[in-house]
Amino acid sequence: MSLISTDVKPFKATAYKAGKFVDVTEQSFIGKWSVVFFYPADFTFVCPTELEDLQNNYGDFQRLGVEIYSVSTDTHFAHKAWHDTSPAIGKIEYTMIGDPTLQISRNFGVLIEDVGLADRGTFVIDPEGKIQVIEITAGGIGRDATELLRKIKAAQYVHAHPNEVCPAAWQEGESTLAPSLDLVGKI
Repeated sequence: MSLISTDVKPFKATAYKAGKFVDVTEQSFIGKWSVVFFYPADFTFVCPTELEDLQNNYGDFQRLGVEIYSVSTDTHFAHKAWHDTSPAIGKIEYTMIGDPTLQISRNFGVLIEDVGLADRGTFVIDPEGKIQVIEITAGGIGRDATELLRKIKAAQYVHAHPNEVCPAAWQEGESTLAPSLDLVGKI
């Protein structure tokens, strides 16, 4: 069953952000655009490159009104230790959620049950708490923050203009489409 256009399921977790431990729930996503960015584990190889890429583009996400939440099945304590020891992770300003109970990973359908780790799953959530974008990749394939930014801009445009759609490779400022009978067979 697809999670597209569904509400984020309830959860409560502890996260590491800005030198503090903070509580995060599904209600944390309400009222703004959010990215929930699952990765397999702290102290690994592809994961820090992805998280650093998100941080390097964090200002662009913030300008779009988007908050980032990274999630792994590690604890908030492990996130702090990784933040304190890794040059790449030490840059991170966004929220790093711990999911040691595996509840959040299960809620989003990214838990690899037999190993207790999350797949590389990316979810864009609208201000009403509904999932609008899902991307899941194999463990060895790192994601690109700039492509995620493009998808968020498209999701925000469609959210603000419900009678229009963004075609493939759409970039902000380009033409959109207004689905109608007149377009059938003409594209």
